Amino acid sequence: MMRTLVIGDIHGGLKALTQLLERIEVTQDDTLIFLGDYVDGWSESAQVIQFLMEFSERYNCVFIKGNHDVWCEDFLRTKNANPTWTFHGGTSTIESYENHFTEKEKSKHLNFFESMKFYYVDDENRLFIHAGFTSMKGPDQEFHKSNYNWDRTLWEMALTMDKRIQKHSNLYPQRLKLYKEIYIGHTPTLKYDCYEPMHAINVWNIDTGAAFYGKLTALDVDTKHIYQSDVVQTLYPEEKGRNHNPYRVIRMKGI
Repeated sequence: MMRTLVIGDIHGGLKALTQLLERIEVTQDDTLIFLGDYVDGWSESAQVIQFLMEFSERYNCVFIKGNHDVWCEDFLRTKNANPTWTFHGGTSTIESYENHFTEKEKSKHLNFFESMKFYYVDDENRLFIHAGFTSMKGPDQEFHKSNYNWDRTLWEMALTMDKRIQKHSNLYPQRLKLYKEIYIGHTPTLKYDCYEPMHAINVWNIDTGAAFYGKLTALDVDTKHIYQSDVVQTLYPEEKGRNHNPYRVIRMKGI
């Protein structure tokens, strides 16, 4: 069967990514849509990019750009590290590049980042975007393009909507009427004590906290079958990922 599989935020967890793809049992007929944030967190960010570049030569892939990817792209282009980026996982990404990749290889990675999409709409009118958009006319009319990578209002709006409101109602948000379904990452479902993808109205959040104490997730958009890696921190037992908050580490140990 032809499947469309959407994959959440990876954040440098190559071991989780390869484990997840093995569990999916990817075929040449599948389309894999990656929602961004490939880097920043675990120690193999540059290796994740290299793997995805090679993987896309064999399989049908769509790569969406996340906010962490924008930071990394800027670093590869300018050699300057944004201090906010380094605090939020960029240091581990820099180390993965400096220790293992040549300038020529970094240049190829930069080209890969530059080729990523900010959003993608498939033949079924399903939108795939890292974070969200605010324009009532859709992402192509977005005034602040950074919202593709940073917006959380789309998800928060979906979460707070009364599920009894029908799509034909004037109370139904225009942004949500534009698409059959919307798939996002960016906001970890761990924030809501949920370890699997969350569904609100017609929005699906696939970021299950792989950067912290969660798992890396893929979802079959047609059947809604969920595939997950192990808890990513168990695959990198000597690392903290983005678990700067001790509370998060304690929570992870309880899994």
